[in-house]
Amino acid sequence: MKKIPPFDLTEQYKVIAEEINTAVSKVLASGSYIGGSQVEGFEQQFANYIGTEHCIACNSGTDALYLALRALNIGPGDEVITTPFTFVATAETITAVGATPVFVDIDAQTFNLSLEQVEAAITERTRAIVPVHLFGMPVDMTRLLAIAQTYHLTVIEDCAQATGAEWAGQKVGSIGHIGCFSFYPTKNLGACGDGGAVTTHDLAIAGRIRRLRDHGRKGGYYYEELGVNSRLDAVQAAILQIKLRYLDTWNCQRQAIAQRYQQFLASIPGITLPQEVAGGRTVWNQYTIRVLEQPAKPGPSFRDPSFRDIVRQRLQEQGVQSMVYYPLPLHLQPVYSHLGYQPGQLAVAEQASREVLSLPMFPELSAEQQDQVIYCLKDSLL
Repeated sequence: MKKIPPFDLTEQYKVIAEEINTAVSKVLASGSYIGGSQVEGFEQQFANYIGTEHCIACNSGTDALYLALRALNIGPGDEVITTPFTFVATAETITAVGATPVFVDIDAQTFNLSLEQVEAAITERTRAIVPVHLFGMPVDMTRLLAIAQTYHLTVIEDCAQATGAEWAGQKVGSIGHIGCFSFYPTKNLGACGDGGAVTTHDLAIAGRIRRLRDHGRKGGYYYEELGVNSRLDAVQAAILQIKLRYLDTWNCQRQAIAQRYQQFLASIPGITLPQEVAGGRTVWNQYTIRVLEQPAKPGPSFRDPSFRDIVRQRLQEQGVQSMVYYPLPLHLQPVYSHLGYQPGQLAVAEQASREVLSLPMFPELSAEQQDQVIYCLKDSLL
């Protein structure tokens, strides 16, 4: 059997290689590598696509979150509610500005923030909520914004894995107060290197983020505050302009692949499939199933590795590579031990960390490759 990777960037490049090479060559020949028309052009195109007044390109999705928090003056003494089941950058940036991440458990069906538990976590120190549209599946932004409005909180959408996803007909990143995007190569809209962006309808927030990403510069060599160096380079902006034209097509291909997984995996015992929530449009950055723990046998019940890990190894032996996002939720990571969370406190996220398995998912995944994944998964679950 042929080896099947979890994602394959080379196939995408083959389709648009000529366009990419031409665009990069023009940038290199121009001698303008930082800022300029390429970056400004991408910012305008991306703002139009997302449906916001402003887009500020930056160096990474991590920086996008950091800049958003800084622009809101969130810092020491403040609390920000978020999910423990996400990439570390979501919480890392909260800590980086001096605030405290408050972790709320996830919904078992969507892997997203459990909105039932958000309200109970709000205190007089809470300043913002950072929902993550995990794996490309949007959070119920209608309910979340209602909670935020009741308590006068700001909503910063972490859209790193969900460019093009929608809730109630609106693109994620245009619904909350600020949207934060990653253009890491494996994202739905991926650069050929690092990149990120912040979107907002608020002119004042946009202006401050533009200053903060360029050392706090007001103009020339005059600085209003300390910022950072977080600029998207012109080469990546040129590449992203090309890829943005293909994004909706690629997302539709991801949706077709996900539907095919749903169809052919539905009858397989021992796994749970992801389920979209009515009102949302998922763009499937990952297709993540649960491999359910088998009933414990007499004697010690703690299974390490989990059955998921055993299945993953069996898939690997048959040439199918899969990924685990995420093997340990953030509230139990050593870096956050000082917050005092205990095992079992956020039980849904902890169970998910032992069961989730992301199958190969990229727009160019062929039906033949997908059939192999499905066959091998069935075999590995026996």
